[in-house]
Amino acid sequence: MSTSGKSSSNIISTHLGELELRVLEILWQRPHLDARQVREALGVLRAPSLSTVQSTLERLYRKTYVDRLKQGHAYTYHASVTRSGLLGRILGDVIQLLHDGKMETILSSFVHAAVDLDDKSLDNLEMLIREKRRQQEQDSRD
Repeated sequence: MSTSGKSSSNIISTHLGELELRVLEILWQRPHLDARQVREALGVLRAPSLSTVQSTLERLYRKTYVDRLKQGHAYTYHASVTRSGLLGRILGDVIQLLHDGKMETILSSFVHAAVDLDDKSLDNLEMLIREKRRQQEQDSRD
């Protein structure tokens, strides 16, 4: 049990295995592939069996990370989550797990992580914050 009282079975619902992450990476670069094409893209030296790739795609589909379209007798797959969307889900799960009820804890964690960012990344972060504030102001006026 964590200090927040949450059970360990709820730890990170977005947990993805190495193969799942590799498959998502392929689908981010080349959407609408079938299982055979995904297997080929994984590379000959490290490619698992076709049935393993099919099982992995099915798991990703059930987890809502990929969508699929029936093409003849097979499905083609494409990522239904962006890289940043996946990162947001993972961070959200970690925050949910470790959050102590204080927003300061979350903000402090981001500041500690930002210490290692270069100036360009910090500038991008400031820009994203400004854009989010403008969007919130716009939404509150509508």
